Amino acid sequence: MSEIPVVETSPVRLDNGGKKYVRINVGGSLFQATLQTLVSSRPTQDSMLQRMFSGTVDILVDSEGYVLIDRDGKHFGTILNYLRDGTIRLPTNKQELHELLKEAQFYLLEDVVRQCQAVIERDNLDNTDAILHDSFKFTIPVLTRATHEKFFLQLSKKIPVIRFAYNRGNNKYSYTEKSDNTLLCNIELFDKLSSQHHHRLCFIRDLSGRNEICCWTFYGDGRMLSEISCTSIMYATERKQTKIEFPEAKILEETLNCTLYQTSETPDSSVEGGSAYPKHYEDNAPM
Repeated sequence: MSEIPVVETSPVRLDNGGKKYVRINVGGSLFQATLQTLVSSRPTQDSMLQRMFSGTVDILVDSEGYVLIDRDGKHFGTILNYLRDGTIRLPTNKQELHELLKEAQFYLLEDVVRQCQAVIERDNLDNTDAILHDSFKFTIPVLTRATHEKFFLQLSKKIPVIRFAYNRGNNKYSYTEKSDNTLLCNIELFDKLSSQHHHRLCFIRDLSGRNEICCWTFYGDGRMLSEISCTSIMYATERKQTKIEFPEAKILEETLNCTLYQTSETPDSSVEGGSAYPKHYEDNAPM
């Protein structure tokens, strides 16, 4: 097999006003372009093709006179068109867009790189917005007035219910130093569980002003399964203080137990967010 000669790196002279055609083999795909197109500083300066065809770097030529470039030729035609008129039509396919970005980076086409990256970043932002939309398209019902216990028992016959009640203002004593932080931990855990499991459990945020400062109640099969009160009275100082706790492991355990009472029945289509809870509960709440 004969060796492919290395072309000298002396600058290539333009003849016939730069109309001389150069034959190029890019990864097995064959192209032709004028020397003027390949070395032109418009629309980009100091590209890899400029360096190759102006004699700045060594190039390889086969026995048929094709300049060899060891790259995938899939997007080389797009790059040639960009060099000819300064515009580029970016692919709509994400994989092909990433492929073109890689080729543009190799050929040092900074403008093409910027355009590809801008589209990719915009798509990533759109995907993030879609994920956020999917995460928040459900609605967690909020109780704003007292509700009879029978309502939760009846509701739990259809779907397990987790009722989270908190009322920081319902306290005769001062709170311990870390109580505010642990109350926030309870609230954040409720938000996390409801966002992950709203399709199988009914989560209810109770702000009706019950006696409980922070309390989790779990219902299933028409009965109350368990209740976790997260408050206690501290006598460590001369004055009594209320301590809010964050029994995360116990809450997660009871949530798991609650899923055992999930029925195969599909939630009512009138229910918002995939839970079996009325959309406008405050207007129809049983007392």
